[in-house]
Amino acid sequence: MFNNKTLLITGGTGSFGNAVLKYFINSEIKEIRIFSRDEKKQEDLRIEYKSDKLNFIIGDVRDFDSINNAMKGVDYVFQAAALKQVPSCEFFPMQAVKTNILGSENVLEAAARNKVKKVVVLSTDKAVYPINTMGMTKALMEKLAISKARDPRVQDNNGVICATRYGNVMASRGSIIPLFIKQIKEGLPLTVTEPKMTRFMMSLNDSVRLVLFAFENANPGDLFVQKAPAATIITLAEAIKDVFNANNEIQIIGSRHGEKMYETLCSKEEMTKAEDLGDFYRIPADLRDLNYTKYLKKYGSKIVDKEYNSDNTHRLNKEELIKLLLSLEYVQNELKK
Repeated sequence: MFNNKTLLITGGTGSFGNAVLKYFINSEIKEIRIFSRDEKKQEDLRIEYKSDKLNFIIGDVRDFDSINNAMKGVDYVFQAAALKQVPSCEFFPMQAVKTNILGSENVLEAAARNKVKKVVVLSTDKAVYPINTMGMTKALMEKLAISKARDPRVQDNNGVICATRYGNVMASRGSIIPLFIKQIKEGLPLTVTEPKMTRFMMSLNDSVRLVLFAFENANPGDLFVQKAPAATIITLAEAIKDVFNANNEIQIIGSRHGEKMYETLCSKEEMTKAEDLGDFYRIPADLRDLNYTKYLKKYGSKIVDKEYNSDNTHRLNKEELIKLLLSLEYVQNELKK
């Protein structure tokens, strides 16, 4: 599917971009364009990979001209550029609006103008029943993607725009795992917000697998969710202590700005129409127009009373979590230091 194709990754120097690079660098893909604002990380990747397949472009999704120019000749797009630190978005909500909403619209509009065949936008569990700015802006990003999937320019090109939604990516930028490891190595207490708070647990490789599944199986406007286990934050802290054979104290500091006790990947309303695909849920877009009376017989389903969240998915115990932590490249590297 990717043979001799050109892939653009916005926010390509982040955790997800690095994981995608490792997956594709030895494949038959023609070109990978890394679009980001961070010239230092681009230079680090250029030195690390030394690959003619990589094309680094400095730009900002907030600037339409820069992303539009980068989109020339592109076949596929991963839209991973985002402001995703929840407390930061709470203090600077307009910055989240500019990147997560307006920036995503720029990416989608550039894709439509340049006749890109497939676009996947990366969303988050925080977009479901959002209470914080990060989740609210990501929820609107999803709506923009579904709307753009209906765009006549995209449809005439047989293009597909879809979204993926996943929970906490372990050891990624923004994950609590690197902080816990740093606190252990510095002899500091592990700072836990709310011990019973639950979060989905998935690896970076799982997130890449989800995006690739969406690329291969999406219809216009689809939203894909990967099923994942979850764990409480206190279990995660205790598991990391065991992995590093540490005896650091655990301090309870209370929830931060915008935090929820648990995260939701599929709302009750979405579960009504979700298709169970084994390891994934597909949530098809509602492509009706505003003449609802035409659709009464076809869309008369009853809303189910159960969402899919980090409280009702499989709960990892400490032993299961230790096994998962030891499978992460980041943790393996930290254990060697």
